[in-house]
Amino acid sequence: MLINDRPLEQVNISQIHAAMLSGSITCESIVEAYLKNIELNNQKGAKLNAIVTMNDSAVDLARQLDVQLLSSNQLIGPLHGIPMVVKDCLETTDMPTSFGSKLFSQYMAKKDATVIAKLRDAGAIIIAKTTLPDWATSWFGYSSRSGETKNPYDLDRDPGGSSSGTGAAIAAGFATVGLGTDCGGSVRLPSSFCNLVGVRATPGMMSRQGCNPLVALQDTIGPMARSVSDAVKVFEVICGFDENDPLTSTYNIGKASPNYSQQLIPDALKNLRIGVVRNAFGSDQDENCRPVNKIMNAAIAQLAAGGAFVSDVEIPNLAESLDATSLYLLKSKYDLNLFLNARPEAPMKTIQDIVNAGHYHPKLDLLEGIANGPDDPLSDLNYYKAYAERDNLMLLITSIMDKGEYDALVYPTAQVPPPLRSETDSGRWTTLNFPTNTLISSQTSMPAITVPAGSTGNGLPIGMEILTRPYDEAMMFKVGFGFEQIRDHRRQPACTSR
Repeated sequence: MLINDRPLEQVNISQIHAAMLSGSITCESIVEAYLKNIELNNQKGAKLNAIVTMNDSAVDLARQLDVQLLSSNQLIGPLHGIPMVVKDCLETTDMPTSFGSKLFSQYMAKKDATVIAKLRDAGAIIIAKTTLPDWATSWFGYSSRSGETKNPYDLDRDPGGSSSGTGAAIAAGFATVGLGTDCGGSVRLPSSFCNLVGVRATPGMMSRQGCNPLVALQDTIGPMARSVSDAVKVFEVICGFDENDPLTSTYNIGKASPNYSQQLIPDALKNLRIGVVRNAFGSDQDENCRPVNKIMNAAIAQLAAGGAFVSDVEIPNLAESLDATSLYLLKSKYDLNLFLNARPEAPMKTIQDIVNAGHYHPKLDLLEGIANGPDDPLSDLNYYKAYAERDNLMLLITSIMDKGEYDALVYPTAQVPPPLRSETDSGRWTTLNFPTNTLISSQTSMPAITVPAGSTGNGLPIGMEILTRPYDEAMMFKVGFGFEQIRDHRRQPACTSR
């Protein structure tokens, strides 16, 4: 399908809306085009296995929106008629929510997650739900519910997790934009591996009601898109206070901007100061890290070409600090059990029971570790130590930024390219040893965005992460958009190009 002579997979939300308002396309035609893409490459063709459940009402919803637009000549909201996919750990009343678990394949929520309700109110059409590892507990695309998800840029490689299906789906042209969830990097890692923009906000910027937690104080939800502008449009819709999630009080405390689109300006990088966290790079002596470093150095030069002042910085004892601030093995069991116990229809009530019964994918080493964690983290002194260290790390990083007058810090989203499935199958890479830098943001409550930085010689996408101060999502979007204007590194994967 072409919109103004451009393939549907290459146009943004504003361009789609302009075509709708001109009468050259309809919501129905766009939805049907995306459904055709799913039919061609989800279980056939490339067999990406990114979609777990289809919305049988998607076409009918599109027709209703077409009637409304025809009668009023106005969009009902900022996402009018925009086809979206959402990670299958966000509760929906019209489709099952499995949380990646075969045990929950028929679980039906009684209420939409808050962000889902906001998307619907804004006019979005949720056409499908996407795959994820059981309970979002892996960097990789393994699931007891759906099996393995493939990377559309190399079908022998992993798409990243835990928002595996959303990453593969948006990259492959199954929808315009999508939602993932991010505790330690589960939006940003698959976005990096699938050549997308992925956003992690300061926790509390949007409600997590109706989303299973991994570490409740750390979890957030974020858009995954093919451009910064599309990510911002979704972000503005889902943000805001929700009485069902007390953490969202921080949305008002942080004096969040009501309009991030104002940051998407020409020459956005001019006169900004950006620090390059050199000790977040892998070794040039490592053949896995070398191509990532090469692409990142080129991206840093592009930042400078865009008018930014760029210099190197170091976060002292970074690896040790990330180990010291990790809460997965201390808190996740407690938070997941609270979530399950609040749902009378849930087939099992504890993560320990799920693991003991073998109702999970065997490659999920983190889930096994979580099941062996403390029943009550408040009785474990290590929890308090890790909790306190998080503030210390955040203050260390922000003081480095203040000293250097940096607006943002950058580094590779992951130190290595998307791994081969054989490497994750063999245990060469596991969730507990994979060299991702996404934990820097997650364990300091600092917002971050990953943007496409380029591709390796064999076509593997590499992402650059942009970190800003807590609640400074405005600057985060400004830098990401500015870099995108200097050099747009997005391209359609060959396996799904037509």
